[in-house]
Amino acid sequence: METIIRLTASIAIFFIMICWEYLSPRRVQLIKRKARWPVNIGLALFNIILMRLTVGSIAYLSAVNADQHSWGLLHWLAAPEWLSIIATLLFLDFAIYCQHIVSHKWSPLWHLHQVHHTDLEFDATTAVRFHPLEILISMLYKVLCIYLIGADPWAVILFEIILNAAATFNHSNINIPLILDKKLRWLMVTPDMHRIHHSTIKSETDSNYGFFLSCWDRLFKTYLASPNQSQITLSIGLTPFRHQHELGLVSLLLLPFKSLRR
Repeated sequence: METIIRLTASIAIFFIMICWEYLSPRRVQLIKRKARWPVNIGLALFNIILMRLTVGSIAYLSAVNADQHSWGLLHWLAAPEWLSIIATLLFLDFAIYCQHIVSHKWSPLWHLHQVHHTDLEFDATTAVRFHPLEILISMLYKVLCIYLIGADPWAVILFEIILNAAATFNHSNINIPLILDKKLRWLMVTPDMHRIHHSTIKSETDSNYGFFLSCWDRLFKTYLASPNQSQITLSIGLTPFRHQHELGLVSLLLLPFKSLRR
């Protein structure tokens, strides 16, 4: 049931975002969807199958296990359920923010995470362009965080839904009025905010690490309001890959290991 809830929510928000992109795009994409979408969606399907055959619903099951044994900080503090849910959501979102920074700063993780940044355009499918090893590592890290805080099981399901929805939203090529975007940024990461993180300029890539809440970037001085170029002309991706043909599915799966050899 937990898997069905998460998958249904993910598909629904993805469908909404790609329709929004079609009706009101923020940028004109120079690389056609047919050149990128099969790779990004193919990688997403590969990851979904791999996750189902391996760790599956381990995040939710870990929360249930922690709850049954009263493990974790929230159980030791005997926090009420409403506080446990809020604390779980905040803690896990902060944990993902920290993981994202480490994925850029620590070479072994960067070799995996660069797969996400090799996309030369920026839309809803970019949100699912991750190497399977990075997803597995991320899930194990999340499980550790769940046990550490004693996460509420229902809050874990809610967080997974929010995380997927937020990632799809803030990677989308959708046009949001600038006044509204500015107001939204005080609460959450918007596409214009996160697009800066996908810039080819390293100082811009090393900013705006948040996925859902924007407060972490502001608190830890990693927030960047606008890029050097305009949002319309901003160069997306990694410079070494800007003049190559779009990487295929097999090339993306092998890319981290080729980088390690170099």
